Amino acid sequence: MINFKNEKTVTDAVSRQRYAAIASVTGIILNILLFAGKLSAGILALSVAVIADALNNLFDASSSLVTFLGFKMSAKRADKSHPMGHGRIEYITAFIVAMIILFVGAELLKSSIENVIAHKAPDVSLLTVIILSVAVCVKLFMFFFYRVIAKKIDSSALRAASLDSLCDTVATTVVLASSIVTMLAGSEIGGWVDGFAGIAVACFIIFTGLRSSKETISLLVGRSPDKKFIDDIHEFVKAYPEVVGIHDVMVHDYGPGRQIVSFHAEVPADIDFSFAHDVIDCIERDMQKKFSCIVTIHLDPIVVNDKKVDAMRNLAEDAAKSVDPAFTIHDFRITDGGKHVNLIFDLSVPTDCKLALDEAARAVRRKIAETNPDCFAVIKAEYPYV
Repeated sequence: MINFKNEKTVTDAVSRQRYAAIASVTGIILNILLFAGKLSAGILALSVAVIADALNNLFDASSSLVTFLGFKMSAKRADKSHPMGHGRIEYITAFIVAMIILFVGAELLKSSIENVIAHKAPDVSLLTVIILSVAVCVKLFMFFFYRVIAKKIDSSALRAASLDSLCDTVATTVVLASSIVTMLAGSEIGGWVDGFAGIAVACFIIFTGLRSSKETISLLVGRSPDKKFIDDIHEFVKAYPEVVGIHDVMVHDYGPGRQIVSFHAEVPADIDFSFAHDVIDCIERDMQKKFSCIVTIHLDPIVVNDKKVDAMRNLAEDAAKSVDPAFTIHDFRITDGGKHVNLIFDLSVPTDCKLALDEAARAVRRKIAETNPDCFAVIKAEYPYV
């Protein structure tokens, strides 16, 4: 059932495909109509800017078709070769759309430069202005239409299409302005205005294509998950009193609605492990319902309410913070050898830290030894996954 008013994000494959089909078919129909109208106006006016803008709409129709096919393919069921499904095809689709935007921009730039050199003067009529004015309104509608659906189904492909429509709105507005100037000022100035207007539009389109391709490449490579999503996970787990804390959170993205979340959950070492395991199972099920993702949790027993362990943990945390306030520790435990105490823990080092992992571990180890010579630190330094 299609419901645009409901603000809840749609994650199931069938509903997402329905929304995508509506967006894609609408885009194909409107872009073909715009192409036909602009091409007719461009040929009659002998305007390279208007003809290029018309071709842009033709490419937009093909990109809508690519988006539609991408959604169809990404909704395919999992198979032996792709156990996590085909959701990332949607990201590939978004990248193809970005490449189409860049191609259109490059072709328009080439045509516009040639027009400036040849100084071809267009013959703009009132009909051309009317067609372009209607086109601006249609493209503005498509921008908002795509943006609403992209937000509804969390689609990078439709976000790219929305951005493309905004580019087209700006591009056609520039062409419209140059056409009005040409009609009012005459052919002598009109030739220059038409050519330079095309160059300005082309540069804007290329910039948008680069921006869109950067976003989709980041998704394909594996970008860091949204900070709010990670904060929401922490807040959600806090509601379970049996869990002392979590660390090593990892998010694997296999496409919209196909995320795998894993982390280590710290529980008191003296808790009944059958009970703790049941709590973890409950958290996994509850998180899957709330966040629409697959969740795997590793159980980490830690000693709590032990004065000696707490004091040693505070010592390690203070040493880490003194080296870098952004450092955190986890998986802390101690072994008492009589003459000295081994502090064993993992050190989380931000990826933008100037120190290498081994350098960070040495610095913290040295700080602990300076504070308490009877302590020896065994540190595993690592970068966070989120």
